[in-house]
Amino acid sequence: MQSAGISDVAAAVVGYGLGSIPFGLLLTKLAGTADIRTIGSGNIGATNVLRTGRKDLAAATLILDGLKGTAAVLLARRFCGETCGLIAAAAALLGHICPVWLGFRGGKGVATYLGCLFGVWWPIGLVFSGLWLAVAFALRFSSVAALVASAAAPILLFIFGRLHAAAVFFALALVLWWKHRANLSRLLAGTESKIGQKA
Repeated sequence: MQSAGISDVAAAVVGYGLGSIPFGLLLTKLAGTADIRTIGSGNIGATNVLRTGRKDLAAATLILDGLKGTAAVLLARRFCGETCGLIAAAAALLGHICPVWLGFRGGKGVATYLGCLFGVWWPIGLVFSGLWLAVAFALRFSSVAALVASAAAPILLFIFGRLHAAAVFFALALVLWWKHRANLSRLLAGTESKIGQKA
C-alpha cells in the first residue's frame, strides 16, 4: 500500500511538472513577439498564440502542449501502471491550467487534454481530433469545437468499457467547460472571436 501511495504521488508530481511547462509563453518570448498574456484572451494556449499572427508558433504550441500530456501519461503508466497514468493525466491538465511558475494562471487545457487522451487510448484521441476539426471547420469557433469534443470523449470511453478513464476524463471535461465559461458567455452574446480573428 505504501509503495502504491508513493507511485501515485510520483505520477502526480511528474504529470504536474510536465503539464506546467508554458510552451506558448516560451515560444513567443523566444520569437520576440508580444507577451502572449497581454493580447487576446491572455491565456498561453495555441489559440491565443495564433492571434500574434504566427501560425508556426501556434502549431508548435499545440503540438508541444499535447505532447506534454501524452508524455506524462506514458511515463507514469510505464513505471507505475494504468492508474498512475490516469493520475498523471489529471495532474498534467492541472499543471497546464494552474502552473506554479506563472502564478497559477495558465491556459485552458484543450491541447493537453487531447495529448492525455492519446496517452490513455489513442483511438479516442483520433476521434477527439476529428470532432474538433469538423466543428471548427464548420463553425470556426475553437471554443465550441473543444467543448463538443471534450464532452464526447468520456462518453466514448465509457461505451468502449474504459470506465476508470471515462470517469477521469469526465471530470477533466468539466474543468475544460469551467475554463471556457467566458467563451460560453460570449457565444451567447454573439461576441466570441472566430479562429484566426484577432481579439
